[in-house]
Amino acid sequence: MSITVARRALTSVAALALTASGLVALAASPSYAAGPAYQMPFSCGQSWFGTTRSGHSPSELAIDWTRSAGTVNQPVLASAEGTVTIATALTNPDGSYRSYGKYVVIDHGGGWKTLYAHLNGFNVTAGTRVARGQQIGIVGNTGNSTGAHLHYEQQYGGSVSRSVFDGTPFTMGSTLASQNCGDDGGDVPVAGNWDGGKAGNVGIWRDGMFHLRNDDGSTTYVDWGGGSDVPVSANWDGAGPDNVGIFRPSTGQFHLRMDDGSLVLLDWGGGSDIPVAGNWDGGAAGNVGIWRNGTFHLRNDDGSPTYVEWGQAGDRPVSGNWDGAGPDNVGIFRPSTGQFHLRMDDGSLVVLDWGGGNDIPVSGNWDGGNDNPAANIGIWRPSQARFHLRNDDGTPTYIDWGQPR
Repeated sequence: MSITVARRALTSVAALALTASGLVALAASPSYAAGPAYQMPFSCGQSWFGTTRSGHSPSELAIDWTRSAGTVNQPVLASAEGTVTIATALTNPDGSYRSYGKYVVIDHGGGWKTLYAHLNGFNVTAGTRVARGQQIGIVGNTGNSTGAHLHYEQQYGGSVSRSVFDGTPFTMGSTLASQNCGDDGGDVPVAGNWDGGKAGNVGIWRDGMFHLRNDDGSTTYVDWGGGSDVPVSANWDGAGPDNVGIFRPSTGQFHLRMDDGSLVLLDWGGGSDIPVAGNWDGGAAGNVGIWRNGTFHLRNDDGSPTYVEWGQAGDRPVSGNWDGAGPDNVGIFRPSTGQFHLRMDDGSLVVLDWGGGNDIPVSGNWDGGNDNPAANIGIWRPSQARFHLRNDDGTPTYIDWGQPR
């Protein structure tokens, strides 16, 4: 079984000095066409009300977003492709949140940045490369905030500029529907046994379409999900090859595709939870789960949860049958060190060095050997669109699949 994954301090010393003096830094009126192709930081089709106020810090060009249909814990998405430069929480000596609270800054290049503040949580770390539409956190009420909302800034040259969405400057005090619909979200890697052979296979999910690589190198296409969904895979009905599915953060639902193409819906998690899939209780069928703040919440066949504490903020969850016996196990990939921390049946830890930085972890039985049915690890490197798969003997297998991002 396999899963993929595969979503308030001022940003400079100069800005801090300006705020302390009561002054506001304003952008030098850049051309709207010159900036990134920004979209709203919310799920496709959601309508949000954006406003500001007199004295809004650090600038009245910053937007406070709320939603009449529910604001708290809604997914926050990257407005454009870029690299996370800040993902942190500002706290007082007593541990309470101050200023921006939990916040994220993304550098889009060319002097352009976006800031997302007062989050209840985030699932990225500094150095993470994100695609437009990728979830980076959830709306919250941390820091200097009197109610759940997203404080949002578009910055140019270190100063807050007027926000532009879908090529149109935003008008304060209006409601706008998000067009952040995943059309430029980039490929997301997946892994599973698509054709029923002994070895695991790889694939990618792009704009609601799975591109699955079979043993002979041919492609199977499966249309499933879209927008800010997150792909997953496992043998949902316990027979034949693995199946695909998606996790929808905005609803907390898994949409699982059965062998006959039918849909099974499961409510499990939501918001900034990261989905996982595997065979937790040893039955024939695969199960779902989520990873939240260092704890796996795994759904068993009877609907009951199993909780496993493993990992820390910034890690990426993985699952597989690491020791080749019994149910699947959990683990994490730590981008900052390029290490997999795999949990064995007895709770012991196995650490494997493989990948790092912006790599996205995958798992599967790549070499399909009956002598060792244990799952293997691997990564998909976005800049290359290449899988780097680790075999039982530690050697790599490289497979080019997908489009670089």
